[in-house]
Amino acid sequence: MPRISKDKEGDLQGREDRLRNNFLKGLTGDAQAYHELLMALATHLRAFFRRRLMGAPDEVEDLVQETLLAVHTRRHTYCEDQPFTPWVYAIARYKLVDFFRAQGSRAHVNVPMEDDMDIFTTADRDANDAQRDLDGLLQDLPDKQRLPIMHMKIDGLSVAETARKTGLSESAVKVGVHRGLKALSQLVRRKT
Repeated sequence: MPRISKDKEGDLQGREDRLRNNFLKGLTGDAQAYHELLMALATHLRAFFRRRLMGAPDEVEDLVQETLLAVHTRRHTYCEDQPFTPWVYAIARYKLVDFFRAQGSRAHVNVPMEDDMDIFTTADRDANDAQRDLDGLLQDLPDKQRLPIMHMKIDGLSVAETARKTGLSESAVKVGVHRGLKALSQLVRRKT
């Protein structure tokens, strides 16, 4: 088992504490804390499944959603005096084994029991790498395409809000998003 540095161990324990606290707050009705928990878990679970299902992005997303749903529907089984991460890891592992069985694969025989914190060790790095890649691709687009994509697709603003923020007309925003996404698609194809 690889050794974890003291700094990394502290980061992992801090993450465990934040996740557990948000989960417990969510159990008492704090919708914001529960939303934050689900968003954080989705990021971590996506990295966890992606490492095990390379080249199967649709299956990764399905497993992320199935695991989040299982966390929600089985929330009453969590013991508050126990660590949160191993509980989530167990659910994720069962979902992965079920997936392999449904595929008729014997890969489920080789799904190792890992350090419980392993589920969270690379999620931040994967998210940062993806953000850096996206930022680099967006920089290659002209402002009339880049800004509408950033505001609408990344920040979640409406067409009207994006138009006000960028000074473009609503139709120019729509055209910018359409052409920008098409250009991004071509850039990705060229770089892969």
